[in-house]
Amino acid sequence: MQISSHVVSAELSTLYNELAAEYDLTESVYSFGDHSFSFLSVLDSYALLDRISPEEFVKDEQMPYWAEIWPSAITLSSFIADELHIKGNRVIEIGAGVGMASVVAAWKGASVMATDYSLEALRFARYNGLKNRVNLAYERLDWRIVQCREQFDTLFAADVLYERVNLLPIVTALDKLLKPEGVAYIADPRRRMAEQFLELAVENNFTITSFPQKYTGGSVPVTVNIYKMTRA
Repeated sequence: MQISSHVVSAELSTLYNELAAEYDLTESVYSFGDHSFSFLSVLDSYALLDRISPEEFVKDEQMPYWAEIWPSAITLSSFIADELHIKGNRVIEIGAGVGMASVVAAWKGASVMATDYSLEALRFARYNGLKNRVNLAYERLDWRIVQCREQFDTLFAADVLYERVNLLPIVTALDKLLKPEGVAYIADPRRRMAEQFLELAVENNFTITSFPQKYTGGSVPVTVNIYKMTRA
């Protein structure tokens, strides 16, 4: 769904000014499906490490991975734009970060809920949804304790398989969030953790199909696997 510019311009300006007061920002343009998108993110995500107190880290072990646009998110967004027919689908993205895949899915005609554990990430996702004139819903979601009762046709996630402790919770979250016939697409740059995740997913009655992709937008090409997951 498209949003008229006069409705969002004031909110965009206010939100940008709030974010600019707290972060060094960068805005980048990407092309997906012959359409140009603009995404706001943090200029240097490593600078955010100083903001994490030892107490916060012990509690959640949360690193500011959300602040950067990773090759897996770009690759997944391109895959959504070029390969998937999701118009009219109810879609959720977990670990949405700044919301790139959510924005592209909404542009493709899906009804999208962008979720992340970080409330800061959701502020950026909201800005990027408004900037790209798509309608997104936003909700904080902890995949360790999924409290969302809705089930979705399609689930997207990029670069979420980086810590062993998260693997089983993510499989469990997929089971809770997907409709019986639902489909998940998980993008990962061939991390070792992904193999363990896929083993857990198969043990929990998921069937996996892999779509190898190549990201060439950085200084070094990155192979990104997109795993299509359905219940066996």
